[in-house]
Amino acid sequence: MKKQILAAAAIALFAVSCTKSTTKTEQVEGADGSVTTTTTTVSETSPHVDTAKIDKAKEDVKSKVDAAGNKIDEAAQKTKEDLNKAGKDIKAGAKEVGQDVKDAAAKGAAKVEEGAKKLKEDLKK
Repeated sequence: MKKQILAAAAIALFAVSCTKSTTKTEQVEGADGSVTTTTTTVSETSPHVDTAKIDKAKEDVKSKVDAAGNKIDEAAQKTKEDLNKAGKDIKAGAKEVGQDVKDAAAKGAAKVEEGAKKLKEDLKK
C-alpha cells in the first residue's frame, strides 16, 4: 500500500512539473485618463510531452519505492527477531529468579523448622 501511495505522489508531482504557466498583464486607459491593469494566468499542459522521459521516471520511482519497501521489510524482520530474542532472555531470567525465590523459601522454611525443634526441646527441659 505504501509503495502505491509513494508512486502515485511521484507521478502526480512529475505531471504537475510538465504544466506550463503563462501570465499576461494588460493595461487599459479609460476615457477619463484612469488606467486599469488586468493580469491573467493561463496554465496549459504541453502537447509535446516526452513519454519516454515519463516512462523512465515512473520506472525510477518504482525501483526506488521497491528498494524502500525492501528496506522496511528487512527492518521489520530484524526487529521481530530482536524482540523474540529479548522475550527468550526475559523468560530465562524469570525462570532463574523463580528458582532463586524457591531456594530462598526452602532455606527459610528449613530455618523455621530448625528453630521450632529447638524451641520444642527447650520447652521440654
